[in-house]
Amino acid sequence: MTMTSDDVTAILGPVDETLVAEVVATGATQAELSEAFAWANNDEALIGEGRRLPSGMVATLVDLLVSDEEDPE
Repeated sequence: MTMTSDDVTAILGPVDETLVAEVVATGATQAELSEAFAWANNDEALIGEGRRLPSGMVATLVDLLVSDEEDPE
């Protein structure tokens, strides 16, 4: 099931509307976004647990989340 903007903000917290729209446009699931959020915020711990690096939709979402953090605005 495709997420709504409310689903995105429930996982990410208050974020820019552009990021919300980009995440919704990916067609990702809540589980994929939750995993991507964990990777974007604590990748060393996940690697330490022996998890494989994200791929597919999760990797796409990580890229969106990380690029939003690097935005100078």
